[in-house]
Amino acid sequence: MRLSHRNAACAGLLLMGMIALGASGAAAEEASRPKKLIQTGWDMPSTEVLRANLVEMESRPFSGVVIRAIGKRDDGNPCQLDWAFLDQQWRQQWFQQCVADLKGCQFRRFTDNFLLLNANPGSVDWFDEAGWRNIIEHCRIAAWVAKQGGLKGILFDPEPYAPPHAQFSYTAQPQREKHSFDDYYRQARRRGRQVMEAITAEYPDITFFCYFMNSVNIAAAKQRDPKHVLRNSGYGLLPAFIDGWLDAALPTVTFVDGCESAYRYNSRLDYLAAAVDIKGVCQNLVAPENRAKYRAQVQVGYGMYLDAYWNPPTSPWYIDGLGRPRVERLRINTRWALESADQYVWVYGEKFRWWPTDNKGVKAESWPEALPGCDKALHYAQDPEGFARDEIATLKSTGKAAAANIVRNGDFTAEKVKLDSGETVYRQGGPPAGWYAWQAEGSKGNFTWDRQVGAAEKGSACASNVSNGSFLQHHDVEPGQIYAVRAVRRVQGSGEAWLRIRWQTREGRWTAEAADQVVYAAGPPDQWSELLAVVEVPEGVGRLVILLGIGGQQSPTDSAWFDDVEAYRLQL
Repeated sequence: MRLSHRNAACAGLLLMGMIALGASGAAAEEASRPKKLIQTGWDMPSTEVLRANLVEMESRPFSGVVIRAIGKRDDGNPCQLDWAFLDQQWRQQWFQQCVADLKGCQFRRFTDNFLLLNANPGSVDWFDEAGWRNIIEHCRIAAWVAKQGGLKGILFDPEPYAPPHAQFSYTAQPQREKHSFDDYYRQARRRGRQVMEAITAEYPDITFFCYFMNSVNIAAAKQRDPKHVLRNSGYGLLPAFIDGWLDAALPTVTFVDGCESAYRYNSRLDYLAAAVDIKGVCQNLVAPENRAKYRAQVQVGYGMYLDAYWNPPTSPWYIDGLGRPRVERLRINTRWALESADQYVWVYGEKFRWWPTDNKGVKAESWPEALPGCDKALHYAQDPEGFARDEIATLKSTGKAAAANIVRNGDFTAEKVKLDSGETVYRQGGPPAGWYAWQAEGSKGNFTWDRQVGAAEKGSACASNVSNGSFLQHHDVEPGQIYAVRAVRRVQGSGEAWLRIRWQTREGRWTAEAADQVVYAAGPPDQWSELLAVVEVPEGVGRLVILLGIGGQQSPTDSAWFDDVEAYRLQL
């Protein structure tokens, strides 16, 4: 069972955002970095199981998986690479087959995979030189397997699973009567430095993902002297070990504080507050000389505990649906986690499985069987646009798209359109039937129906000489519903064209402006290119308004066309 600790408070969110935007080049890189869900749990595969089941595994809604490497000793017995914190001599060649398994995998969806490394059994004292030489070598071998196997890096788990050993608890150390807490703290930093030197020698640009880093000691970080708390903490020596990592880490190394404390988060504020704490107050646990490196190289991540969305209310590990289905709460919380994370969110499950496993503690049912809809919820949370495209493709392949599309005259082929209030007919020189037009004061543009130009067949909405304006259409919706709105556009001359989704009350008043969404096409201006927005209807909203926006045109020869406008309610 993974543990959870924390009571977050939120402060300085605006400051954090300003820091995150720092240099323009770095900000652009961040903006293009996709957020990713990493799967881990009791159904964790070995390299052998991964290779045998990769096609099935990559059908699940994840960007990567945590993997165990099980080597073969000279006597034929297995050697678990993740059980690395023990005093044994290992040989790199024992894990050659693990590397072969990984090289034999043709990854398509799983782009970010991690090798498990536990701080277990934790039976080696920090002052045991010979024992730590073996631990350091084990960590080097792990980095070698990860690098040679094409993995993104290592997933480090600091949790003690082998009582009475607890590597990071001072009170559990066998020589605590001989060495003070400060002695152990200095020694833990030294060992962290040695470990990271060995790891980066094999894998200089490794991503070192941790279920948790300093987020586990947030209470200590908020004290004037953190060591007063760390001295009796179960993870009191972990900040020193992390400082050692930072001492030795090359600028190419990325660390991820996975914030396992997020297991029971159930609001957007929970995730935002944790991000502020990890980026901010947790620096109090970092040596001053390492704080710049910490800010530059430590990312915020979160853990999602699937069992908490399945467990009964009597369980201490229970997420309340807050009046809605709990699988919907999983989608909402995972989306918030991904929005607040730098890059990674990890999904941990115990009772059920995503793929075949030989762990007898895991039930036979799959997670989608035990928690119906969880696969769709996670897919949507990680990649709303990809989910929408898949759903639209299914509607079209089954012949259901025309009936499901709520847009009126979205293909711009009709002269007449039926409305609830009657029938609207195209008028020469005006916008297409079923559509309205608006332009800003001073804009002298034309909004017309072009009967000859279209993406697939003749007919499109065309705007020319518009400095700022749009075609509009609105639809009745209900809060909580999710819609995919799609169109294609083409531009001639100066100016730009975009898709914007806005919101009104049922009475037609503009509302929820913070939830507006604006989308630009990625394709060349002179070619038909897709615009796709995926939106969730906010509370208090009664209408979804589609705006096909145009701006920056300077003459009658500057034109923009829109076609194939569609809007579908997504079913999760």
